[in-house]
Amino acid sequence: MRHCVLIVFAMLLQGCSALLFYPDTYLPFTPERAKLDYRDIALTAADGTHLHAWWLPAKPGVEVKGTVLHLHGNGGNVASHLGGSWWLPAQGYQVLLLDYRGYGRSEGSPSLPALYQDIDAAFAWLDQAPETRDKPLVVLGQSIGGALAVHYLAEHPERRAGLHAMVLDGVPASYREVARYSLSNVWLTWPLQGPLSWLIPDGDSAIRGIGKLQGLPMLIYHSLDDPVVPLSNGVRLYQAAPPPRVFQPVRGGHVQTFADPTWRKVMVLYLEDPQGFVGLRRLAEVPDTESPQ
Repeated sequence: MRHCVLIVFAMLLQGCSALLFYPDTYLPFTPERAKLDYRDIALTAADGTHLHAWWLPAKPGVEVKGTVLHLHGNGGNVASHLGGSWWLPAQGYQVLLLDYRGYGRSEGSPSLPALYQDIDAAFAWLDQAPETRDKPLVVLGQSIGGALAVHYLAEHPERRAGLHAMVLDGVPASYREVARYSLSNVWLTWPLQGPLSWLIPDGDSAIRGIGKLQGLPMLIYHSLDDPVVPLSNGVRLYQAAPPPRVFQPVRGGHVQTFADPTWRKVMVLYLEDPQGFVGLRRLAEVPDTESPQ
């Protein structure tokens, strides 16, 4: 009980940082664990903060189809979020998996709006990397990473214009509403869900920026079973997003979409034609694109 009271008191003191960001500095493994080639990438944000990322090249012998900037969720670090993109190199997509400030080997501590400098640094690195030249660029934003991406791109139309597509997975429409939902599920914080949630600044929430992303094709995944960010968030973002956009309901836990090979295949199909893809409602609709043995 005393421990829980201290947690609530810390949230009151720290405000949005306590409720939005849960970084971990320990990297328990590298992509070698998944038998992936990789490079450690050093980035520098505009304020001088040194950042770390993993570069996953396309699998040897596979034609490079494009580059994916993977912006992960609010807990852990690149190691705990490798499950979102480890499969892409085998499909011909090279990946830059970024750790925001305070996560993994990146310096500093996470806060808004400073994290947007980290995304800017990632784009700047991709601009000059010879591997990315003349290749389509895609943003994959999972959970809070998607919300950060939406706000960043709404404020940077020049970056938006250079993208082939954006894929969102389990993204909160409103920081404040998701915080209230989380607080309502704990008996200790249930009576305080209103006042505590108002500590969260909501001006940067995805629902406020997604309507500005005209011309950017979007694939919006959201799980019917998501216990962290309810399905209504994905529905609201789809409704507010300008076309062309696709809403793809999935099953499973929060941002566990790509644990299912079906939804990995759907993303690859989508990236082949983001303007014309209309989405799937039943697993039986997934085309069999594999070559005959």
